[in-house]
Amino acid sequence: MDGPGHVFSYTSKDFVYDVCRINGRTDVTSRFDVALRCGWEEKMKLGLFRYHLGDLETRVLTGACGYISQLNIQRGIERRKPQEIRSIQQQFDPKLFNFNKINSAEILFEMHKAEQIYTGCAGKGTCATCVVIINVSPLEFGHCLLVPEPSRCHPQILTPLALQIGVESLFLSADPGFRVGFNSLGAFASVNHLHLHAYYLNHPLRIESARTEVIFPKKSLYRLVDFPKAFMFYTDGQDEAQAVTVCRLTDFLIERNIAHNVFMTRACDPDSDSEAQSSLRHGVRIFIWPRVTCFGAKEESAFNVALCELAGHLPFKNREDYERLDEDGVKAIVQRYLLSDEEFADLEKEIVANL
Repeated sequence: MDGPGHVFSYTSKDFVYDVCRINGRTDVTSRFDVALRCGWEEKMKLGLFRYHLGDLETRVLTGACGYISQLNIQRGIERRKPQEIRSIQQQFDPKLFNFNKINSAEILFEMHKAEQIYTGCAGKGTCATCVVIINVSPLEFGHCLLVPEPSRCHPQILTPLALQIGVESLFLSADPGFRVGFNSLGAFASVNHLHLHAYYLNHPLRIESARTEVIFPKKSLYRLVDFPKAFMFYTDGQDEAQAVTVCRLTDFLIERNIAHNVFMTRACDPDSDSEAQSSLRHGVRIFIWPRVTCFGAKEESAFNVALCELAGHLPFKNREDYERLDEDGVKAIVQRYLLSDEEFADLEKEIVANL
């Protein structure tokens, strides 16, 4: 990987704290949105993707979950073959594909925070640096990968710096449809080199305003109750130390060899009933799903259960399943990859005791 074409430099003054949906979408863009959208569209025109991504056929499934179902056959066919993963704690292997080996033309820009980042996320005086590259097999418009410190060859284990960059990218966007997520090893991560996914989805997700129950008020830790059961943190963007707290939870899962998916989105404050009824999205919800580990397991024919599927966004691989599956069918597939209620409850007790 050679150097990126340009640097996107930002400070906390660039954060957009009030985003709002009007008729399901927003026409407001930020400097970050312009850089990402224009750069991504230019790469598409240059033919750097494995396929052309037009407007995806989309439908909202009837039911309380409001699943967003999309038909994306080409991703199922054209995406890079996942690496063989044998352990959630597998070490980085420089001989395998990693993001230092990509075509430099796939780089959109380098994110650089022009002020000191919280010392719990990086070394004292360190500025956040992250290379943003296109995902050559895109799920949706703007699908890219956020790769923190690629030359340091971190394995696919979430770090406070990576999480903080993900959260800050959400606050840099004025579009409530911008999403960020992470798949651990054993949870359908396909490359063992630290990265997060980011993309635009121009449809509201139920989890943005779904009901939660507080578990640990001091740590802003909640439980998502009306969706696939998850741990959830909420941030208003003011507390960088929270990234360390979130990673204490994911580190706890790693130590116990529990695979997990993480999804972050602009969302309602879980403690504000009035905001849940409005179109305002002041903060960010961070969801963590502990799940059944998959090593070399046969993939589902309809869709893999990873970060976006657990959040309610379903990219289908074939038309038959896309047209056939209803909400109950989707729930049945998803449930096969989740912990039982008893397992989740036991894990929750351990996490609260150790967080």
